[in-house]
Order: sequence, then C-alpha cells, then structure tokens
Amino acid sequence: MYHSKIAGLGHYVPENVVTNDDLSKIIDTNDEWIQERTGIQERRHIIRGDDTTTTMGVKAAKIAIERAGISKDDIDFIVFATLSPDYYFPGPGVLVQRDLGIKTVGALDVRNQCSGFVYALSVADQYIKTGMYKNILVIGSELQSTGLDMTSRGRGVSVIFGDGAGAAIVSREEDLTKGILSTHLHSEGQHAEELYVNSPGMGSRWVTDILADNNPDDESYFPYMNGQFVFKNAVVRFSEVINEGLQANNLQVSDIDMLIPHQANLRISQFIQKKFGLRDDQVFNNIQKYGNTTAASIPIALTEAWEQGKIKTGYTVVLAAFGSGFTWGSVIIKW
Repeated sequence: MYHSKIAGLGHYVPENVVTNDDLSKIIDTNDEWIQERTGIQERRHIIRGDDTTTTMGVKAAKIAIERAGISKDDIDFIVFATLSPDYYFPGPGVLVQRDLGIKTVGALDVRNQCSGFVYALSVADQYIKTGMYKNILVIGSELQSTGLDMTSRGRGVSVIFGDGAGAAIVSREEDLTKGILSTHLHSEGQHAEELYVNSPGMGSRWVTDILADNNPDDESYFPYMNGQFVFKNAVVRFSEVINEGLQANNLQVSDIDMLIPHQANLRISQFIQKKFGLRDDQVFNNIQKYGNTTAASIPIALTEAWEQGKIKTGYTVVLAAFGSGFTWGSVIIKW
C-alpha cells in the first residue's frame, strides 16, 4: 500500500479580464451589487478562438508536469474534471492525451461540476494507493463564458462564473505519514434540479427539440440556480465534510494550516472561516479575481497558494467543495 502526493501544480487563466463594470455595460447590474452578494470583482473570459476547455487544461498540465520533475511519458493515467467539455462526446481526457502526445494511457472524465476536482483527486488517490499507477495527471478546467445568458435575464448566475484551468500531478509516496491522508465524497440527487442545465439532454430536450421550437425565450440551455437554497445547503455540507475529514485522521480544527474551499461565493468561504474560527492566513480565497471556475477553482487556488508560499512541507491542507448534483467532498493532505 502507498500514499499519493501532489508532486506538481499548474494553472492557466485567459488574459481577457472582465470586471464588474464591464458587465454593467451589457447587464442591468453594478459592481456594488455583485461584490455584496458574491465578493467577485472580476473574472476571466476567453476570447473565442483562443482557448477551449482542453487547451486550457493542457497549458496548466504542462506547468504541473515540469514542476513535478517528470516527463509526459511518465504519466500513467489522466483524470479530467469539467462540466464544459469541448464536445458532448468524447470527453476532454482523451484530447489531453492526444495534445500532450502521451502514450496510449487511460483517460477518465469526471462530471461532478464544482466538486469535480475533489472527486478526480479521490479517483487518482485510489489508483496510486493500490499500486496500479505511479503518476496521474489530474485536471480541472472550465470554459463557461460562452454558455452563459449574458443579458439582464441571466444576471443572477452569469456574473458569477469564469474560465480557467488547474492541474496536478499525483504521484506515489512511500512515506505513509505524508500525502493524501483521506478523501470523503457525498451526493444528494434529490436536489439536482436546484442547480443544473436542463438542455440539451437525451432524457429531456435534445438539440432537435430546441431547434424545432425555435423559441427566443427558451432558457432551458442556460444554467439555473436556486441561489438561496444552494447557499444554505453549501454552508451545512462544507462544515460536515471538513469535520468528517478531520475526525477520520484524529485532527482538530487547530491542526489546519490551510483550508482551500471551492470558490463558489466569498460569503460562503467567510461563513465557514468564521464558523471554524480560522484566521485569514489559514484560508485561501481568489474568487475576487477569477469568479467561480467550477471544477477549476480548487486547483487554481491550490496552485496560487503554493506559489505564494502559503503551503509548506509539513502543512495540513484541507480541500473542500460543494456543488451541483448536489455533490460535495473533502480531501485531507499532509504536505
């Protein structure tokens, strides 16, 4: 039996910065309204033709591979988390394998939205622990800007989301006191329709239905979110799954050196920080700059925290996420 460790991290965000004031020119909103409710000041949106979910993931992966000190040929498996694949099928995992020129290793796609990277890490962790693989590339990447309702009708959702990618190399660790100590995953599908995209879907409205209806008022292919309901559930599940991880490893809240929550809403992060009595230097947030990048949010934040020297050898790092599905989870890491 082995442990798995994060051996290298990388992230990529588009250069195009979209501020709240920029959005106010096309949507009936303003900087004060957005910041008060979400804490977001700006986000990154691709310029069409420059990037895709896959190309952003590849750019982040190249950085992670270099920092891990390995070659692309050392990668045994790929796990790609996203809700915004380039194609309806196939998923982007195989496209990364192609674009990086990696040998014919397996590629798995994870569709768990905001908790996607946590789920993907859990999958990689299990493959490493059993000895099946030695180095796994895990990516969280999202291109969301082109799928949002960028009108006043969609302002409650569209101001929140951004584009970007993060990647990690998960590698074998023989010292069982280090690396990923445990992962904890949950779901509650009865609330799936509180945060979802209805169309296109094989079981509901497929593309042919949308085209046949040709309805300019059709909102089924834009994201729907019951914001207050999601917020109330998120703060409960975040707390539960963080405590679950601590208890599983006989840790106390005081043992947390760095908490990196999914960047869904700064108010959620602040609520959790206050509930656990954590200092500002124990919680990392960057939603102010990037908005909610869904499956990419934790790897982007994790990479930035590490780059800024806020994660050091021996630190206990907690990752936690909640999102559509509803799905949620946590990862406890001894760095």
